[in-house]
Amino acid sequence: MNRTTSTEGDSGLAWFKSSYSSGSEGDSCVEVATAPGTIHVRDSKNIEAGPCLTFTATTWATFVPHVSHN
Repeated sequence: MNRTTSTEGDSGLAWFKSSYSSGSEGDSCVEVATAPGTIHVRDSKNIEAGPCLTFTATTWATFVPHVSHN
């Protein structure tokens, strides 16, 4: 997996998404940005007006193994 950086927008965060996000629907993926103690997640198709979820680092570390299985 390679990371591809996205635009920062108004948030000031450096967003990235996996290089595996290319699919038949284009950029249908989530983008992730990290900040001290938090992980931010948003829909790559709706970055301006869409919601952004924020997780603690501990919650994110618990979540990722459950969704990273192929």
